[in-house]
Amino acid sequence: MPTIPARRGFFRNAMNALIEARQREANRYVSGVLLSLDDETLKAHGYDREDLRKAANSPYV
Repeated sequence: MPTIPARRGFFRNAMNALIEARQREANRYVSGVLLSLDDETLKAHGYDREDLRKAANSPYV
């Protein structure tokens, strides 16, 4: 019986890693799209252009 929880743990960890990687990819994409907006619109919605620039280029958003 000890092998069943280990297998579930392996697949759960693999799936969680995949989900986290896709989330980081989505965050980078959204940051890149938001950078196409003008500064006034970004400020009105609470974003900072420099923070978005960093997030768009960072692999660890």
